[in-house]
Amino acid sequence: MSNQKMSVIEKVGFGAGDMALNVVISSMMLMITFFYTDVYGLATTDLALLFVLVKVIGACSDLVMGQITDAVMTRWGRYRPWLLFLAVPYGLSVFFVFSTPDWGYSAKLVWAYSTYIIMTLMTSGVGVSYISLPSTLSNDPQQVLSANGYRLFLAKVGAFMVTVVVPVLSERWGGGNAAVGYQAAMALMAAMGVVLFLFCFFTTTERVVHKVARQPLGEQVKVLLQNDQWLILCAVCVTGTIGYVVRGSVAIYYAKYYLGANAETVSAFLSTGVAAAILSMVASTWITKFYCKVKLFRWTQIAVGLISAAMYFFVKPGDVALAFVLYFLLSFVVDLHAPVFWSAIAETIDYGTLKTGKRVSGFAFGGISVCQKAGMGIAGALVGVLLTHFEYHPNQEQTAFALHGIVLMLTLIPGFFHTVMGLLMFKYRINDTYYGEVKAKMGAKEYVAV
Repeated sequence: MSNQKMSVIEKVGFGAGDMALNVVISSMMLMITFFYTDVYGLATTDLALLFVLVKVIGACSDLVMGQITDAVMTRWGRYRPWLLFLAVPYGLSVFFVFSTPDWGYSAKLVWAYSTYIIMTLMTSGVGVSYISLPSTLSNDPQQVLSANGYRLFLAKVGAFMVTVVVPVLSERWGGGNAAVGYQAAMALMAAMGVVLFLFCFFTTTERVVHKVARQPLGEQVKVLLQNDQWLILCAVCVTGTIGYVVRGSVAIYYAKYYLGANAETVSAFLSTGVAAAILSMVASTWITKFYCKVKLFRWTQIAVGLISAAMYFFVKPGDVALAFVLYFLLSFVVDLHAPVFWSAIAETIDYGTLKTGKRVSGFAFGGISVCQKAGMGIAGALVGVLLTHFEYHPNQEQTAFALHGIVLMLTLIPGFFHTVMGLLMFKYRINDTYYGEVKAKMGAKEYVAV
């Protein structure tokens, strides 16, 4: 059996993959809604439909990609090759999404749909492969948890770069034209994503090969539906993603319109949230060494609901300092669960293998990605509907009604979803002790070291 210990370079390389992926994820959560309404010029009603349709397509492509990774095995492994083959198409798709053609509204709407769909397909290709990769890096759960700590830390570094670079450079490089500025700034981010995916491919190794039996799609669904712990993670993923995306989507509106911030202060506000999340990744890895990771997951998400309520009631228009403090605290607490969640997926697969006698891996990871897409789609539609309901109008002074809607979308609404997320985790029981028992019962027969 080969050595299951991962080097620091490999953990950094693995983390670089999520940093690359966050060029899209952070842009979609923090920038795309504002870009489409205030820069590209889409109506909020068209925006809601666009987000739903794209995420439905993305969910289907995630499932297909899960099947492909189960069926295809290469000399480089099962998942890593896709990071190599799709890195450049992924980067190009990001660039085109943030390109604004000088066309009529109908033609621009077609361009927005087409480019967003293509980017979603490319993201499925690299995303499903990447989130499946940890299950093959090591057979040691502590090594996987540690690698996920690196991963989520670097993911937040990538998000931090997006929040710092894009708002500022889009203004400086645009020469007064926001569309040109966003295109140039995101071109830089897309190029960075390509390089990082290639670095991830060349520095990681798939040590563990799971025996994946060919099973009809219906049979795989049936097996997964018997895995109660995986189903809990699915529900957690949907609710948490809704809260995360709703809050992230309106953060830039909140800073610009409710706090009255300029471009630099908007960038600082977004960066404050991401900086808090980076520190949260470090803190989470340290806390879980002596405190139950499942309990941490539960109580932090319930705390998010309380902090969100405090921000709603105590921050008034223009209260920049208090808003920064509470937004930092909120962003720090909300992400303490993240390393736990991503390491838990592989654990539920092992749990399901023991429970049913059949291993469903690619489809399980693809299913989680589908849940994430579902949450993003619901959140995107919700933001579009709510912006329309609260009568938001781009690039002008907002009414008190519109400002109240923006505040709700940053605080109470996402806080509710995170509270539900925390409560759902009271049904999740795979802590470290329980998982040790699962691994002991499974033995080594499910794995072939390479």
